[in-house]
Amino acid sequence: MKKNNTYTFRKFINDVHLWLGLASGIILFIVCFTGTVLVFEQDIKDFFAEDVIVEAHVEKQTVTSLAEELKSSNGYYVTGVTIPNNQNEAYTFLVKEDLKEQRGSKVLVNPYTKAIHKAEKTKADAFMLTMFKLHRWLLLDPTIGRPIVGVATIVFLVLAISGIILWFPKRIKWKTVKQGFKIKTKANWKRVNHDLHNTLGFYACLFLLVMAITGLCWSFESYREGLGYVMGTKIFDRSSPEFHLEHSSDAMTISYDEAIQLANQTLNYPGELAVTFPNPKNNYYSFRKYNDNNWSPSTSDKLFLDTTGAVLKVEYFDERPLNQKLAAVIKPLHTGDIFGTFSKIIYFLACLIATSLPVTGTLIWLNKLKKKNNRKVPNLRKMSSNARE
Repeated sequence: MKKNNTYTFRKFINDVHLWLGLASGIILFIVCFTGTVLVFEQDIKDFFAEDVIVEAHVEKQTVTSLAEELKSSNGYYVTGVTIPNNQNEAYTFLVKEDLKEQRGSKVLVNPYTKAIHKAEKTKADAFMLTMFKLHRWLLLDPTIGRPIVGVATIVFLVLAISGIILWFPKRIKWKTVKQGFKIKTKANWKRVNHDLHNTLGFYACLFLLVMAITGLCWSFESYREGLGYVMGTKIFDRSSPEFHLEHSSDAMTISYDEAIQLANQTLNYPGELAVTFPNPKNNYYSFRKYNDNNWSPSTSDKLFLDTTGAVLKVEYFDERPLNQKLAAVIKPLHTGDIFGTFSKIIYFLACLIATSLPVTGTLIWLNKLKKKNNRKVPNLRKMSSNARE
């Protein structure tokens, strides 16, 4: 019987999956491996960070007095504070040694004793920074590494889609389809390797697609702007709102503590409160509050207060349009923070599977190549024998 040498659509998809996978395997392995580590980045940093012991006393010091202590004892410019809901946790102040600094640094302060503890960098911080640079830029210059990772991510998208197509058997019947849901652990290692690639890739595919689609927002500005245009809202919108503020010379200004009290009255639920103090650029208070009982620890409500205590604007996350909600959670959707520890575990497993796919895929190709070469050798021997006869 003659073999059917017709170049089918399935063969085309198989070739695309094979050669793109081989060409991008090393880069995808690095990106996926570092992504696996970065899922628990903050947890690892916190584990190795020095513990700041806070024992609750009768009364906390005021935020105003704590800020004054930082100014007088260290000469810091205090730009904001994060107040945890837990009574036995330190306050995290954002400070700058020079107002020209872009981000500044964090200082932990005991709200009962005024003890100051500057958050020092640990070896875990240095390690995670290296993982981050590998993940985003392959340790290259960002202008070179970022587009390389971006192209590899596009390839990864093609591999994921083509992999799903190839996962389905030629004849779709339940008897043949259900084999793709399990790994035959009692088979030979080649079949186990094939099942690890085929089955685990299928289970992780949806999460990997989400990671890839969101990850491209950091690689290509044009993609980010285009996605924002399609969604009808800006992605990574860090711009501050503009308010027309007019104060008379005798207008009474409120203190930090009065502003925080007003914020907690407006956003009346338990949760961590992040405050940005008024500054020469934005002369108003900006608040973010993370509801402890919310469906996601990554979403927050916003409040803006005038220095006189007037409410300028309140933005409740749940009241925002769907497109703005999706744009706001692009980062936690990419990193796995969207549902806290639960989603982190799922993302960790999905990234771990993604890291294995270039390895198992290459082994499948090498096994097929070896099998093909073994078939050629007997044929050559047979032709040589026939020639002698």
